[in-house]
Parts: sequence; structure tokens; C-alpha cells
Amino acid sequence: MIWILRVLLALMFCRAGQLHLTDTKAWEAIVPPPLPPTACVLLSGVLEIVGGLGLLIRPRPAAFLLMALLVAVFPANVYQALSGARLHGFPDQPWKAWARLPLQPLLIWLVWLSR
Repeated sequence: MIWILRVLLALMFCRAGQLHLTDTKAWEAIVPPPLPPTACVLLSGVLEIVGGLGLLIRPRPAAFLLMALLVAVFPANVYQALSGARLHGFPDQPWKAWARLPLQPLLIWLVWLSR
């Protein structure tokens, strides 16, 4: 069961990282000021891929990396929900920004279980 969870999380994080690296502009709008948007998006994309792959190779350190990353990017999700910042190129549906907020603790818990 844990192996299936690891594979699913690995796929999800690798895909998220790939989206951050290939469509950086889309994610820059939700980076709260005064942080450098491009650097934050690229760094989070790389860490998502490294963490996702790490779940398949070294689950425990990768899980801690991903949990720290999920905590670190939470302010961007809050900023998006409160400011109405829109992900460039994505449909404008504000409820999705709010729906992401409770998903962060759920993802942290699932990553914790996968270690």
C-alpha cells in the first residue's frame, strides 16, 4: 500500500515540477511580493521533481523535503486566495484557490505516510 502511495505522489510531484519548469510565467503571479517570482517558481519546480523521484529512491529524506516544500509554498496559496491573483493561462475560478488551502495539510499528511 505504501509503495502505491509513493508512486502516486511521485507522479504528482514530478508533474507539478514539470509544469513549474515549462510554464514558469503561469505560476509567477501567485508568488507573494517581495519574493523573486521566477526564482521561486523554478526552485519549487526543481524541488518537486527531486522530491518526487526521491520518494522512489530514498523515501524518508524525500518526504521531509516535500513536507518542507509544501509548508514553504503555502504562503503563495494563501496569497493567491486572498489577492485573487490568477494563474496566467488558467481559467479564472477563484474557488480553486480557496480549495487548495485545505489540500496542503492533506498532502503533507500523505507525504508523511509515504516515508
